[in-house]
Amino acid sequence: MGNFLRVSRGWAGFLGLLYIGLAPCFVLGQKTEWDKLNDEAMSLFRQGLYERTEEVATMALRIAEEVYGSDHLNVATSLNNLGVLSKSQGRHIQAELFYRRALAIKEKVLGSDHPDVATSLNNLAALYFADRKYDRAEPLCRRALAIKEKVLGPGHPEVATGLNNLAAMYYSQKKYGRAEPLCLRSLEISEKAFGPDHPDVAASLNNLAAIYRKTGRKDKAAVLEDRVAAIKKNSLSRSWPNS
Repeated sequence: MGNFLRVSRGWAGFLGLLYIGLAPCFVLGQKTEWDKLNDEAMSLFRQGLYERTEEVATMALRIAEEVYGSDHLNVATSLNNLGVLSKSQGRHIQAELFYRRALAIKEKVLGSDHPDVATSLNNLAALYFADRKYDRAEPLCRRALAIKEKVLGPGHPEVATGLNNLAAMYYSQKKYGRAEPLCLRSLEISEKAFGPDHPDVAASLNNLAAIYRKTGRKDKAAVLEDRVAAIKKNSLSRSWPNS
């Protein structure tokens, strides 16, 4: 083992998923043209049809701007989708522009401490992380984590995710002493929230074990790795029906 898992419950930018439907609009129970284009863009993206995805997502952005105005949340959603698409194709400069504009809209409409703002901060941080621009990614991670702690509370599972994201930043820079306490806190939150045998707990244990191995504490790492293996085994056995 010894591989560091960046996140336990997922970092939107790292996972590379389209963030669709931030602010869906319906008229008399019917999907709008913008909704339909977003659905189509997601389907195309999942099929790997990126050129067509870009065409449809760009159409959705244009409609959102024309119908709702340039500072509407639907515009932010379309911008974020184009940012994810650009990042997936290695066009990071273009992705940054999309992400930054989406973030600015969310901050203006929702306020600086909204969870959706934290999502945009994480997306932008993930982009910088991929480019090893840690000095730019770290403050965004810290701000996203602070928002989650303030809005959701210090013991929320999403806070554990934020702690793992920040720990990943330090781990990648071999700053193990700074990553370790974040992993320990993430583990504590996950155990309280989900119990000792949850996959999120296994992810936190794995992260901590990776740090122990990198810092020469192989015995402590082995103990955690055994626990991870047991959780995975129990998870697999529960997934099968009893004979």
